[in-house]
Amino acid sequence: MRDIAVQIQWVLIPVFSTLTGYTEKAVRRKIEDGIWIQGKHYQKAPDGHITMNMQGYYKWVEGDKAAA
Repeated sequence: MRDIAVQIQWVLIPVFSTLTGYTEKAVRRKIEDGIWIQGKHYQKAPDGHITMNMQGYYKWVEGDKAAA
């Protein structure tokens, strides 16, 4: 049996909240306040759902100025 590693980059807000501990309201507030930037930290899917970029979030947490 082969081990398969999957790197997930984009997740919906409920999953993001579970993984990070931020409430859905806090996530939406950071988006509204411009703390998280569209295209870097989140993106709107074609169906209108907001998807969060996990790699962008990690860079933001680590203080990467290019991600902010």
